[in-house]
Amino acid sequence: MRALIVRKEGDEKPVAAVEDISEDMLPDGEVTVAVEFSTVNYKDGLCVGPGGGLVRNYPHVPGIDFAGTVESSSDDRYKPGDKVVLTGWRVGEAYWGGYAEKARVKADWLVPLPDGLTTRQAMAVGTAGFTAMLAVMALEDHGLTPDKGEVLVTGAAGGVGSVATAILAAKGYEVAGVTGRPEQADYLKSLGAARIVPREELNETTKRPLEKETWAGCVDAVGGDMLARVLGQMKYGASVSAVGLAGGAGLPATVIPFLLRGVNLLGIDSVMQPYENRLRAWQRVASDLPMDKLEAMIQPATLEDLPELGRAILKGGVRGRVVVDVKA
Repeated sequence: MRALIVRKEGDEKPVAAVEDISEDMLPDGEVTVAVEFSTVNYKDGLCVGPGGGLVRNYPHVPGIDFAGTVESSSDDRYKPGDKVVLTGWRVGEAYWGGYAEKARVKADWLVPLPDGLTTRQAMAVGTAGFTAMLAVMALEDHGLTPDKGEVLVTGAAGGVGSVATAILAAKGYEVAGVTGRPEQADYLKSLGAARIVPREELNETTKRPLEKETWAGCVDAVGGDMLARVLGQMKYGASVSAVGLAGGAGLPATVIPFLLRGVNLLGIDSVMQPYENRLRAWQRVASDLPMDKLEAMIQPATLEDLPELGRAILKGGVRGRVVVDVKA
């Protein structure tokens, strides 16, 4: 079987290359999956390249997402021929992941492929889209409806932002997409963004803890100074789903928006989500995400493309969703 193997010798930098390996090298697990597609996320860029503290042992197979067909299973929940999806659970980080023609994992980590989705579409969604759906669900669980006003999506041209924009627009929300790449404006509008907000408008800190009430909700993939600024612009009782830290892990904010406007800051974790909420999110993806919009986000790739794509995503150079055909 072919796999992208990352090797590291002593203090040298990790090196990633496609190799032919034995299936006997796969880790223990109840279910063996013939992987059809994977994808590229920020964590994958870390694991393919510097490791980022995520990879525990070498040699390593990255790929935090995969979708494919069950080949064998010792767990009654899955049988050969079943289509399945995996995201999270530190697969591709602490455990071997989806950048291989086969993967062996715990049955608890898998989710049945939702009706209406192909394995390719599931990986066009991947962790980024799954996270975007969790973020939208959290906003709606906290009262967001289309009549409340504009919803801000930061880092809108990235994987999470692209899917969040498409889902929100399809549900009737007026979406304002933030990007630092002006050339992505037409792309974001094609996904349904009603207007484009230049990153520099929100990237500057302000000493005022509150500004004009502007946003009814926000999916934030940036964090840092931008999130602090956005908190002071939220409408009374509005919520922000925090899904990323592309702009930094710090939060130079005050508690004033929480105390005087009742703003909610909702942390979104996709890695350890309970099974039932995973099912709910994937079912919502299948019903709420327009497949034509999803197709417009896709950048196809092969295993051989992954080292370069890993470097590119760490530099913010990947738009939309990369779908890796592991057998190509």
